[in-house]
Amino acid sequence: MLNSDHQIESHIPRLRRYARALTGDAVRADDLVQDTLERAWTKFSLWRRGSDLRAWLFSIMHNVFVNQLDARARRPEEAWPEEFDIPVAPAQERALEIRDLSAALAQLPPEYREVILLVGLEELRYEEVAQVLGVPLGTVMSRLSRGRERLRNIMSGTPQTTLRRVK
Repeated sequence: MLNSDHQIESHIPRLRRYARALTGDAVRADDLVQDTLERAWTKFSLWRRGSDLRAWLFSIMHNVFVNQLDARARRPEEAWPEEFDIPVAPAQERALEIRDLSAALAQLPPEYREVILLVGLEELRYEEVAQVLGVPLGTVMSRLSRGRERLRNIMSGTPQTTLRRVK
């Protein structure tokens, strides 16, 4: 096995977890990981040695995911699941909390959901998230703040606030 194969292979569990959280579907998540790995291996020569391989792989996954969303928007007959199916421990109360959180995450716009998952689930630093998503650091912080606020409102049952006019 080549060294690059081993380096990439060590990140597969995190890629699978993030893909599962993004797609909410095990089959689509596996497809997303496979597409990401295929692109990473074919483009490995573009990775800069010394840079963060994990962030590079997450950037590839983000781009592949966005491309798939665009393709799916052009083919609406293939609907995405309304709820994410995240495996949980058998405790009933915890299972209900996870189910509610999964449903709430599914209601967020993709740009908020991605930032929340990369920061909260994958524990990436804001700078790494900015690199992965190809957006400025301020945009990451803004999306995270707005996404968390929307998530809190959804989880508490508070209606979504509308934009206010400022004079």
